[in-house]
Amino acid sequence: MAKITGSVLEYSDERITALMLEYERYIASCAYIRMSKVFEYIVNQPCRRFWVSEIRAAVVIADMLKGDKLTKMHSAKREMFQEIYNRVIRLRSKNPGMSLYQLVSIVIQQPAPKFYLSPSSAKIMFYKARKKWYKKKKRKLHH
Repeated sequence: MAKITGSVLEYSDERITALMLEYERYIASCAYIRMSKVFEYIVNQPCRRFWVSEIRAAVVIADMLKGDKLTKMHSAKREMFQEIYNRVIRLRSKNPGMSLYQLVSIVIQQPAPKFYLSPSSAKIMFYKARKKWYKKKKRKLHH
């Protein structure tokens, strides 16, 4: 099953929040900010979960179990699904009675080693969300 181009990640607000918080954390830690390095740093920071839906992950992992090497997928996403696949295989060996969907659901809720985004994708997401993020933050400060 191919991914629908332009589909919206059901966790996109959460992912944007995580990205923005990481941005603020990084900027606050810098004596000198080099924007060329900011997004490269951010995308390689750990996340509280994998930013993919259970359904999408289950479909891709099922394809991988059938031998799909994900050659048509962007490298960051391929790397993410490889990490999920490896964890699913380990979890399945300990829980052979669980369905693939159950295994995937558990794995994607685990902390992820990074965002699995390219720096340029993170930059685009950041600039699209920045205005909304700061308005929301300002409202919280005034309440």
